[in-house]
Amino acid sequence: MKYEPVIGLEVHAQIHTRSKMFCSCPVVEDTGDLPPNTYVCPVCAGMPGTLPVINRRAIEMAIKTGLALNCEIPPVSCFARKSYFYPDLPKGYQISQYELPLCVNGYLDIETDEGTKRIRITRAHMEEDTGKLYHMGDGSSRVDLNRAGVPLLEIVSEPDMRSAAEVMAYATRLYSYLVYLGINSGDMEKGVMRFEANVSVRPVGSAELNPRHEIKNLNSFRALARSVAYEIESQIATLEAGGTITQQTMGWDESRGVTVPQRGKEYAHDYRYFPDPDLPPLEVSREWVEELRASLPELPDARRARFIRDYGLSNYDAGLLVADKAIADYYEATLSAASGVTDPKSVANWITGELFRLMNESGRTIASAPPPPMLAELLALVQNGTINLNTAKRVLEEMFTTGRAARQIVEERGLAQISDATALEQVIAQVLDRNPSEVAQYLSGKTQVFGWLMGQVMRATQGKANPQLMKELLLAQLEARRGG
Repeated sequence: MKYEPVIGLEVHAQIHTRSKMFCSCPVVEDTGDLPPNTYVCPVCAGMPGTLPVINRRAIEMAIKTGLALNCEIPPVSCFARKSYFYPDLPKGYQISQYELPLCVNGYLDIETDEGTKRIRITRAHMEEDTGKLYHMGDGSSRVDLNRAGVPLLEIVSEPDMRSAAEVMAYATRLYSYLVYLGINSGDMEKGVMRFEANVSVRPVGSAELNPRHEIKNLNSFRALARSVAYEIESQIATLEAGGTITQQTMGWDESRGVTVPQRGKEYAHDYRYFPDPDLPPLEVSREWVEELRASLPELPDARRARFIRDYGLSNYDAGLLVADKAIADYYEATLSAASGVTDPKSVANWITGELFRLMNESGRTIASAPPPPMLAELLALVQNGTINLNTAKRVLEEMFTTGRAARQIVEERGLAQISDATALEQVIAQVLDRNPSEVAQYLSGKTQVFGWLMGQVMRATQGKANPQLMKELLLAQLEARRGG
């Protein structure tokens, strides 16, 4: 029997605000040296008698996300208490949303091998983050509440994905939207976005939804892709061996590359949702929604279309650039700095070619690349003939490593290309004199040896010869020798 996966994704994204969701405590980035329980007040510590107050900015950013994801924004939204007790939830419940979420019935289109596919979004609702537990070597545990109360947006898809590849396409596209909107920093290493994948399998052609495994707290695209792929294979193997799948919550063991059971999967009734009596229903006027819609920034699809229209880029190149907002910004800043020096397609080629290669090899991001004016200066040196293409690639690598400017590197290392015809003619003559056999082969009709002779001249000039001038002069001297 053949099986197909049925996958839905829940994405928990921290909303980029200055203060927490229901109190005035600041949201501070934990760089590893933040003392525990520094930014905590009676509200986010869950002290009796305290009253939460809704963060308007967080609500606005959540509505903007819903609009970008083609969601409906109901006129009334309600906060609820989601009851369960862990030490990182000092109130004994989490303020979340259930029956009346902020955003509903949206969708996001992704690109697959079969074409465009629409992934439905059930809801996007607000909730507060929990604290962080530290399990000590002596068996005790400690809790840090700096993160407790930080605003989160939970985006829940329908189970519309049928492969790990589709999950990745959806997750990366949603990530791109959240960063473009300014909702989330996108810094996955700092835990600002977490994924929970619901995975089940069924016979191909069946419409039934079978018991699923929910893989919790995945904080990287790598972990998401690997865990989903493992779950699919594991569940199919279980069914083919005559076993059954029971609904449960799984964790991902990165070192072993396997999912591991954590607990039985909860259902909605297990959380005993009920409206939070301390927070009145939130009324969202149509005027407010339209005001927020008008403030939406240029999103990836629109930016890609503009890159194709205004810069003459291919759909593929434009897609590569706009997938990451920081890279798209870098591209346009470089274009602006290189105005009149080089064409948009050439700038795109340098970024998606050489710069991407250096980033992949080093594991660094575009933030560590040479600033756009420095890349523009390098491209100008190529355009005006100061250095050739191969030299420029070596210079860019040194710029990437050291942070030094292109002109400084070229001048200090004497890398300017040789465009003096007299000097090149002398080098060419010496190369031909040293290689009479190859010259004879060329003159006898074996023209493929010409490329080898060009390589010898380039080697003799340490890669600094002007390629076009060198080719013209080499052809001229060879023909002259034919007459001799």
